Amino acid sequence: MTEEQPARPDITVDSQTSGAVREAVDAGFPATVADLSKLVRIPSVSWPAFDPAHVVESAEAVAALLRDTGVFELVDIRRALVEDGSEYGQPAVVAKRAARNGRPTVLLYAHHDVQPPGKDEDWETPPFEPTQRGDRLHGRGAADDKAGVMAHVGAIRALAAAVDDLDLGLAVFIEGEEEWASQSFANFLKDQRDLLEADAIIVADSGNWDVDTPAITVALRGAVAFNLRIDTLGHASHSGMFGGAVPDAMLAAIRLLDTLWDASGSVAVEDLRSAGLEVPAYDEAQLRSETGLLDGVTPIGRGEILERIWSEPAITITGIDAPDVANASNTLVPGVRVRVSARIAPGQPADEAYAAIKSHLEAHAPFGAKLTFESPDTGEAFLVDTSGWAVDETRKAMAEAWGVEPVEIGVGGSIPFIAELVEEFPAAQILVTGVEDPESRAHSPNESLHLGVFKKALLAEALFLARLNARA
Repeated sequence: MTEEQPARPDITVDSQTSGAVREAVDAGFPATVADLSKLVRIPSVSWPAFDPAHVVESAEAVAALLRDTGVFELVDIRRALVEDGSEYGQPAVVAKRAARNGRPTVLLYAHHDVQPPGKDEDWETPPFEPTQRGDRLHGRGAADDKAGVMAHVGAIRALAAAVDDLDLGLAVFIEGEEEWASQSFANFLKDQRDLLEADAIIVADSGNWDVDTPAITVALRGAVAFNLRIDTLGHASHSGMFGGAVPDAMLAAIRLLDTLWDASGSVAVEDLRSAGLEVPAYDEAQLRSETGLLDGVTPIGRGEILERIWSEPAITITGIDAPDVANASNTLVPGVRVRVSARIAPGQPADEAYAAIKSHLEAHAPFGAKLTFESPDTGEAFLVDTSGWAVDETRKAMAEAWGVEPVEIGVGGSIPFIAELVEEFPAAQILVTGVEDPESRAHSPNESLHLGVFKKALLAEALFLARLNARA
């Protein structure tokens, strides 16, 4: 127990209130799914190549939903400058109601922007036309993270309907650029500090163990990404005339990038660390089922599978700028650009990891190839302190809503802004929850939300808020 997280008395919620919350969630769930579908129809991609008007439309829709709950004293759409001060970031929605009678304040976070859809032909249903197939609602943002937005809205609606004396303080921050590196996030927190300060923060942007078992995310890997140029020639040359004597950039790139991994596929950058987290059982069959790993293709790395995903660094080449096959002439390519994306184990600073990768590449550049590092971007890893009262109350609410005890999980992906939340609000307890399950396919074609998981996650949050509203 830290000084910033003092013990609180046990919180009890009478069965009548618990039942009223459950009834309110049941009664409001069809409307919640309908409102989620309306949000999914808005193509709120925050990347620069997409129309920012859709992100504005999405923010306005979320603000209207929060106003309609009737519980907030303030609901507004605000922006902050990006880190370098060159422009304003995408619009975020904020809301606030002050705590009464000594109750705590909870900050609810989610994001209303989404990833690009990719190619329409890769989708089984239109990406921005929400489509229910069985127990799942398909569409871009249906899970990540417009369901997180609606989990907050639905929980607030249920709480307001079930509780006569609502004394709990609530702050809401629905970000508009999480999928574009949260570039104004730190400045937004500083600008809105008084509005957003809270005793506990729920970040609804993670997942669950499976459709029957809830999870609290306690470990997140950090992120390092940059563009790497590899140049060997001042201009293209005939591959027949000079091939075999002149190293082309593609050859140099392939040889260089291969040094990033050993024969098993584990990262071979000497100064990247591992975290050594304990992990539950998870076999290769489950990995194949959840990832679509093809028959005959083997997993990479060593050790327990979840340890590789939660505790170890990983490096992926996510893009290559080079002539495509349709335009492949018989020339030696003078330069190649690749996108390097790394995940960093909890406990290692992101800047230190970037320096290690950069040094490795410089030391292994073949044939004297010239390397240029462009647009480095880093995000910190995070480990949740699970000793506080808020985590304990979350466990109890999840167990009541799902009918089984939650598990603690790590996530191979990154949510770098959580470290910024901790820096700005060091006394607040961080709760990383979510509505996704292993089949949600966030960021991928055919993203979907399991509606049963969504309902239980929403109920768990509503019960958590009710518990805190009853705190003596």
